[in-house]
Amino acid sequence: MRYRLLGRTNVRVSAVGLGTWAMGGGFPWGPQDKEDAIAALKAAFEEGITLFDTAPMYGEGVAEQWVGEALSDVRDKIIIATKVSPDQLAPKALKTSCEQSLERLRTEYIDLLQIHWPNPKIPIEGTLQALADLQASHKIRAFGVSNFGKSDLTPCLTKREFAPASNQVAYNLLFRAIEYEIKPFCVRNNISIICYSPLLHGLLTGKFANADEVPPERARTRHFSSSRPHTRHGEAGAEAETFAAIDEIRNIARDLGEPMANVALAWLIAQEGVASVLVGARNASQARRNARAGNLALPPAYAQRLTKATEALKKKLGPNPDLWENPPRIH
Repeated sequence: MRYRLLGRTNVRVSAVGLGTWAMGGGFPWGPQDKEDAIAALKAAFEEGITLFDTAPMYGEGVAEQWVGEALSDVRDKIIIATKVSPDQLAPKALKTSCEQSLERLRTEYIDLLQIHWPNPKIPIEGTLQALADLQASHKIRAFGVSNFGKSDLTPCLTKREFAPASNQVAYNLLFRAIEYEIKPFCVRNNISIICYSPLLHGLLTGKFANADEVPPERARTRHFSSSRPHTRHGEAGAEAETFAAIDEIRNIARDLGEPMANVALAWLIAQEGVASVLVGARNASQARRNARAGNLALPPAYAQRLTKATEALKKKLGPNPDLWENPPRIH
């Protein structure tokens, strides 16, 4: 496993992290067995994963509780990242949210506390000051943001102490919107990128041969037609381009002799500015399989083929960095 520093901090994270959104259960993932979740968390750590990302809204606190239960005995060897919901960004509410997360996680400090989504109704200066206060009181080691665009990030750079260590965004071979503006901005300002949905709800595992095989609850991103039942973007989608790209990625993975998912993750890990990619796991075997991508280095020629294979899809979806909505909530 490879490890990288977040921004200008001394927080070092594994190149593959474990995301716990699915562990919270509910839409769109379905129920999660607790024993399987605990086993996945422990297996991930055994395989060298040290970054565990969660949030209060994942199962209404259940995911945070399971992270704390599974990993409390190795607390000093892991990095716990959690979030503050957008309706909790007023200073007092933010600090209360942090205290509640600390209790659920069974820890005295959070390594990385992130603003889950921007909220233009709450002044960002007060939010950032509250985060800086939590850092000064050693409740958190560092703070970051999630789903922030260039305009969202700019006010965070008015003071050095307000600069986020990281920006967690949707990024994968099939969704490269952050490459237009957000990634260059983050690189210039030493804001590490943490990637969620690196396998795009399973599409980059190769398990779906065509768009019709994708379950409705997973076919809700802007890749799919707005006629799908759970979409809210109002766009025509890019189903033909998406599955043409998947077919080519599958061929490249076959040429490499590696699982398609690991090839997709390795490409992402190699991108400039990326500190870690968050992969979900519902059981121990999935966690172990995902961790292996942390050691896979792609030959440059294959990495270039993967980039080229997804250029048409990148162009079709454009610079909107919101996976689900148009107009975007990210600016």
